[in-house]
Amino acid sequence: MQQRYNAIIIGFGKGGKTLAAYLADQGQSVAIVERSDKMYGGTCINIACIPTKTLVYEAHKSLCRGERSFEEKAADYRRAIARKNEVTGFLRGKNYAMLADRDNVDVITGTASFVSPHEVEVKTADKTLLLSGERIFINTGGETVIPPIEGVRENPRVYTSTTMLELEDLPRRLIILGGGYIALEFASFYAEFGSRVTILERGSRFLAREDADVADSVRKALENKGVTIITGASASAVRDAGDEAEVRFILDGTEQALPADAILLATGRRPLTAGLNLEAAGVKTTEQGAIAVDERLQTSVPHIWALGDVKGGPQFTYISLDDFRIVRDALYGEGKRVASDRDPAYTVFMDPPLGRVGLTEQAARDKNLDIKVAVLPAAAIPRARLMGETTGMLKAVVDAKTGTILGCALHCADAGEMINVVETAIRAGKGYTFLRDMIYTHPSMTEALNDLLSKIK
Repeated sequence: MQQRYNAIIIGFGKGGKTLAAYLADQGQSVAIVERSDKMYGGTCINIACIPTKTLVYEAHKSLCRGERSFEEKAADYRRAIARKNEVTGFLRGKNYAMLADRDNVDVITGTASFVSPHEVEVKTADKTLLLSGERIFINTGGETVIPPIEGVRENPRVYTSTTMLELEDLPRRLIILGGGYIALEFASFYAEFGSRVTILERGSRFLAREDADVADSVRKALENKGVTIITGASASAVRDAGDEAEVRFILDGTEQALPADAILLATGRRPLTAGLNLEAAGVKTTEQGAIAVDERLQTSVPHIWALGDVKGGPQFTYISLDDFRIVRDALYGEGKRVASDRDPAYTVFMDPPLGRVGLTEQAARDKNLDIKVAVLPAAAIPRARLMGETTGMLKAVVDAKTGTILGCALHCADAGEMINVVETAIRAGKGYTFLRDMIYTHPSMTEALNDLLSKIK
């Protein structure tokens, strides 16, 4: 027997859960399907932003306690994992109740797959349901890419960013395969907890997406924490070596090996579409495996939409939230919001964090733009001095003719807050002098924008 709904939402992520609540407020009957009771609220709350940032915070507190034994640091780490579990458990329960307590929302825990364009089969722990929906929204998120390296799938000391968060014993030696933003966050907080961390980056350049001076600033900050960064290193195998693992990699044509107590795969994420049986619904995917959508996030089937990581593009929680706004506007607004009308800032929450928005200096030069560049060391900021957090740098790229802010990189304390100020000015169409001449509270990190942008002549 079919259960009929106005809307079926597959996945309990940021976009999906917010949409479910909104549609329920419009009087719609909604089914939201989530494959795991450990994922109510989505990736961010359970296995990404919130747990990792909790550990970043706890690691910084641990570091501030000064030199101690590894055992004492390991105890801090166990307490941090317990607190992470407490935080995520609270938020998961809150998110579940936010929808489950509504009369016109059914939260169904099970695995969903399309049977037809309007029908979804859901296999729960004890039965199989057939749901029919006038509209269907896919919000299944992403999954870790497992690289084709010998031994990674079989070795119990190999972790993804998801499973690593469940590790209760602090590894003395951690090897991270990959040098992207997930790798940097994990490297930073594990080093602060007391692990000896080695990053093996396959590319010849560290942080190739950033300007060389920004990448160098980040590299020095990590190396000052004891992190070893090896570029041009291609992992070839992971071997079991008794009470430890061994990572083999090729560097300059020579095979080398490093021992490890834990190995983290930070080799990227991809859209999670496996098992959805999209073909039965006629939903098309891109060459990269993402669900293909138009500017308003409709798929190749007009009554089916995709939100969040599953549709490709930037993998940020706030993008998923904005996806909800696009769908809401398409259904109940003027249909003016589109996916191309955004160039969001982002922050890598290492210590200190790296926030960036817009173009890098190199990208601007590659476009043959006439630019001016300003750079300010974090050590020049009074607030950074009084906090004792003088590591890093600030950088702005401005159009020489119009004064438009083209891009900004902030590698300093509070960068995650400051970069939002810069993005707001860019979105409002304000030139660099707007931020340069703004009156900020003192002493604050944000007032460094006065000094940074005063360097533009």
